[in-house]
Amino acid sequence: MISYDFPLNERMRTLLRLEDLYAKLQCFTERSSVNDHQAALNVLFEVLEVASRSDLKSDLLQELERQKRQLSALHNNPQISELALDAILDEIESASSGVFNMSGKVGQHLRENEWLMGIKQRACIPGGTCEFDLPSYHHWLHQDAVLRREYLNTCLNPILPIFDGLAIILKLLRESGKVHHYIAPQGSFQQMQSGRVAQMLRVSLDKALPCVPEVCANKYMLNIRFIAADYAAKSALYDQDVAFKLTFCSL
Repeated sequence: MISYDFPLNERMRTLLRLEDLYAKLQCFTERSSVNDHQAALNVLFEVLEVASRSDLKSDLLQELERQKRQLSALHNNPQISELALDAILDEIESASSGVFNMSGKVGQHLRENEWLMGIKQRACIPGGTCEFDLPSYHHWLHQDAVLRREYLNTCLNPILPIFDGLAIILKLLRESGKVHHYIAPQGSFQQMQSGRVAQMLRVSLDKALPCVPEVCANKYMLNIRFIAADYAAKSALYDQDVAFKLTFCSL
């Protein structure tokens, strides 16, 4: 199966983008080649841009506190494992404390680094980080991989609480919904929302199917079109029946 997450509000879009960027950042940082560490810095700059678009710290703290209150109310429920409940509450408390203790705006330590901002400014220009443009960057890239990795981790560590917080929220969100099984006749599916409110939709289908979902949703109607996965031609509706799973995720 392959799953597609479709956020239904700007807050969820930001969290999903940051989740994706953090996975790439971890991957590139852990490797040792010069190209990987160049890619890690470029992803770090993307994180900086996405994180600066909203009041991220405040949003995370509010959502973590809301989840803490809701889950705490489940204590003494015979259908709930107290050990599992206490474990997730401890994770929420730890993440919340980490975000709360972050000083200043997310990534402010990076914005105040003149060397990094010089690279960021040139990185948006095609071929703009060549050695004749940024000799100090060229010098850094020729340092030992261990030293480069230590520097990348030094840049990343102050914003790790953000990723810890969003990981918990997205985990709870993905686990919140009930999975429904549907068939999209000739690649099209429609459903009235009937007042149902969700923050994210998850569409899952057999990865062998040569199609991808396109979702359009509002509070009244949900439309899913499965588009043929033809990487060389214009997009067109996949005109076969498609079996898929749909999950309405809401915190």
